[in-house]
Amino acid sequence: MTAPASLDATRLLDLAREALATEAEAVQAMAARLDDRFAQAADTVLACRGRVVVTGMGKSGHVGRKIAATLASTGTPAMFMHPAEARPGDLGMITPSDVVLAISNSGESEELTAILPLIKRMGVPLIAMTGRAESSLGRHADVVLDTGVAKEACPHNLAPTASTTAQMAMGDALAVALLSARGFKADDFARSHPGGALGRKLLTLVSDVMRPSADAPRVPLGARLTEMMREISAKGLGATAVVDGDGRPVGIFTDGDLRRLIERGADLQAVTAEQVMHRGPRTVRPDALAVEAADLMEQHRITSVLVVDAQGRLCGALNSHDLMRAKVI
Repeated sequence: MTAPASLDATRLLDLAREALATEAEAVQAMAARLDDRFAQAADTVLACRGRVVVTGMGKSGHVGRKIAATLASTGTPAMFMHPAEARPGDLGMITPSDVVLAISNSGESEELTAILPLIKRMGVPLIAMTGRAESSLGRHADVVLDTGVAKEACPHNLAPTASTTAQMAMGDALAVALLSARGFKADDFARSHPGGALGRKLLTLVSDVMRPSADAPRVPLGARLTEMMREISAKGLGATAVVDGDGRPVGIFTDGDLRRLIERGADLQAVTAEQVMHRGPRTVRPDALAVEAADLMEQHRITSVLVVDAQGRLCGALNSHDLMRAKVI
C-alpha cells in the first residue's frame, strides 16, 4: 500500500460533490423505476399479523438494522435477524405470521442464500431488496424491490456506497407508505418515543409540569403593594395573580410592573392590586399540552401563565423555567 497522496481542499470538495451527485442520481433513477411491485410489498406487510423480520449481511445488514428500527418506530412491528446466526438456530425467530425482508445488493450473499429455502419452506412471504432480480434472492422472493444502481460512489466502483444509500431510501419509502396507510399520526410516534423531544412535546401536559395550587401566587383585589410583593417573593414566580372572591384570576401583577410604578413616582403606599394589575391575564387549562403553554408565552412575550380549572378558578401556575426543566422547550 502506497503512502496517501495529499489533496487540496478544492479537489476534496469536488470528490465529495461527485459522491453526493452519484448517490442522488441513484435514488432518482430508483424512484423512476418504482412500479406495482412496491404496492404489492406494502400490501404484503399490511396484511402481516406478525412482524417484519429484516435480514442482510455486511453493509446491507447495517442498513437492515436501520430499516427495522424505522419500521418499528412508525407503526410496523419489526426486528433484525442476522442471517449468519439464523442457520444455527435463530431462524426460530421467524413465525408463520411474519414477513421477511431480505436485503442484498448482489442477491448472492452466501449466509443469506443458505436460509432462503428454509424461509420458503415455512411459507413465510419473502420480500427482496436487491440490485439483481435474477439472483438467487430475487428468484426465491415473492416480491422484488429493485435497488440496483448504475455505479457506486466509490471511485473504484467497489465499496458499497450508492447501493446502500438506495437500500436505505427504499426502506424509508416503504416505512412512509406504511405509516400513511395505517393512519399513523405524530402522537402515535410520540408514544413510541416517550423519552424523546417529540414525545415530551406531544405527551407532556400542563398538569405534569405546573406548580400546584398551593404554590400559585395570588392576592385579592384590595391587596396592598406590600402584600403583593410578599406573595411574589414567597412563591418565586416573578408575578402574582389577582383573584376575585371566587378565586378566578382577573389580573396579574409582575416584578416589571413594580419597577415601572417606581419609575413613574407612584404612591406605593396607596395603590391596590385592582388599580395596578394587568386585566385579562393569559391562562391555560391543566389538560392542555405543555407545548401549548410555551407557544402562548412566546406569542405574547411573557414568562409565566396562570392555570385555571373548568370553572375558571386558579389551580396552578407555570413559567418558562418549569418548561425548560421538563425539556419541553
